Amino acid sequence: MHKRTLLAGAAALAALTALPLPALAQDKPPLKIVVGFPPGGSADLLARLLAEGLKNDFASVIVENKPGAGGRIALGHVKRAAPDGHTVIVLPSGPMVLFPHVYKKLDYDAVTDFTPISLLAHFQFSVVAGPASGVKSVADMLVKAKAAPGKSTYGTPGSGTLPHFMGVMFGQKAGAELTHVPFQGGGPANTALLGGHIDYKFDVVTETAELHRAGKVRIIGVTGPQRDPQVPEVPTLKEQGVDMVATAWFAMYGPAGLKPEVRDMISSAVAKAVRNPALRNRLIEQGYEPVGSTPAELATAQATDLQRWEGPIKATGVQLD
Repeated sequence: MHKRTLLAGAAALAALTALPLPALAQDKPPLKIVVGFPPGGSADLLARLLAEGLKNDFASVIVENKPGAGGRIALGHVKRAAPDGHTVIVLPSGPMVLFPHVYKKLDYDAVTDFTPISLLAHFQFSVVAGPASGVKSVADMLVKAKAAPGKSTYGTPGSGTLPHFMGVMFGQKAGAELTHVPFQGGGPANTALLGGHIDYKFDVVTETAELHRAGKVRIIGVTGPQRDPQVPEVPTLKEQGVDMVATAWFAMYGPAGLKPEVRDMISSAVAKAVRNPALRNRLIEQGYEPVGSTPAELATAQATDLQRWEGPIKATGVQLD
């Protein structure tokens, strides 16, 4: 091969490798999914399952835990992130529909500071009795609670979270006075429950299903309209005479100012991942009802629940600093 041909070929190769990635193939951006709770909890589990389902649509997908303040620390981080589509948050509905009614001051606006991307899944909650409680049913729990008002304690992932208000609502519906003990996530609450430091726990079913099956704790009731497939032997609260049905959702948001085309690209990738049979079945096994919505559908769900929770929260009289 002539020297001139070799030089020309080398120059062409150099020019080709110097081209930006989109000129060679479709650009795949990196994606960071922020979770406001510690590793091992329901939000973390959902985010990691979703990250696995999104890995072919992005250059990389990582999950970053920023626990604390019931998810508010993570929300503040995402609020300040550049609106370039590289940073999103996966969170339960509480911070977006409860916190605006609960906290006197929030360092974010749930409607204007974030871009709705996708409603991921619906889920229900559980009432869990620790080994030290000796309780085997909701009836047992209520007998003990009513015999010593305020002495029965229940843990949650944090003050102002959905499980916190599930406990408040349960107490009101059942006519029992319970004392709330907040933790920084479901994992620490589980540790306290196992150690006998709290009597009960209100949380997503996923958080304690394995411990229940291992006989280390006992899920005594679920809050949905029907039994949870993870623990089908556990009756609903309605079945046990407590007139309470409550569910919630997980969703993905980005910072405000996300361009519509970037928002829609991420939303489409999420919907595709959630509807994939393999991921969908894993989500169902974990007690989630998969959705994978459009941004508009998430915005509507948020607006509806923001209005729905205002009255019940005000009725509890609970307000936090």
